[in-house]
Amino acid sequence: MEQMEIETKPQHQNAQPGLEYEMDPQPIYIRDNYQGAEKLKDKIAVITGGDSGIGRAVAIHFAREGADLAILYHPREDVDALKTKSLVEAEGRRCLLIPGDLKQIAYIREAVGKIISTYNRVNILVNNAANHVEQKEFSGISDQQMRETFELNILAMFRLTKNILPHMGAYDCIINTTSVVSYRGSETLIDYASTKGAVTAFTRSLSQNLVERNIRVNAVAPGPIWTPLIVATKTLEEVEKFGKDTPMERPGQPAELAPAYVFLASEDASYFTGQVIHVNGGEVINS
Repeated sequence: MEQMEIETKPQHQNAQPGLEYEMDPQPIYIRDNYQGAEKLKDKIAVITGGDSGIGRAVAIHFAREGADLAILYHPREDVDALKTKSLVEAEGRRCLLIPGDLKQIAYIREAVGKIISTYNRVNILVNNAANHVEQKEFSGISDQQMRETFELNILAMFRLTKNILPHMGAYDCIINTTSVVSYRGSETLIDYASTKGAVTAFTRSLSQNLVERNIRVNAVAPGPIWTPLIVATKTLEEVEKFGKDTPMERPGQPAELAPAYVFLASEDASYFTGQVIHVNGGEVINS
């Protein structure tokens, strides 16, 4: 089995969202020996935050499994997005890039219009984009920070899903990215953890609402994964220790997470809905 462990280096980026091309070492987005099996042959997949990190890994895995992609991302991440597009195209699949602000309803509507005019349908929606700002004191969470966290992490998920659902049909699926902190909480990420709890509840509730339409809704709950979000939100000391408190004593790589999304998107998960897959390095939590 290909070894995924790499030594993370203390580093910090001063702006958000973080940029993958500036990270050292670079995250591993797919194993060299990953073999596609046409599990998603000719499917159309939409991924928010698909330019880098978890979203990039999911996009490349989906492409290797035969899907065409549409990626929604922040304009600051153009360099990362263009690399992801080239990686998807190297797999022989199409990749539509749509930069913008998911907190804006007008952008969501415009993006969906571009997706449908290009592909005519959506088979897989991956609601992955999110952000967080650590605050050691609860009183440090400003009203503006709280609003922005909820706008991106859960309200945008509601809005995009509502706009895409009319273009989905039976046997299509939705996959949401929640988090381990949805289950165990976080003393320094209270607003973020609250949105991720909402994502988990949204997943379970929407799955019940759409079951008669044969649209499955599931989620993945990552633990500590080596992505641009980490180096853009943590101090040098925190980055050095990142993930070492898990039973596996290391952070995970996006390549170790993306196959869970492939499973949930494929027919292999045809009896899965309202479920959450935990990929967290061995931390046992109440699910």
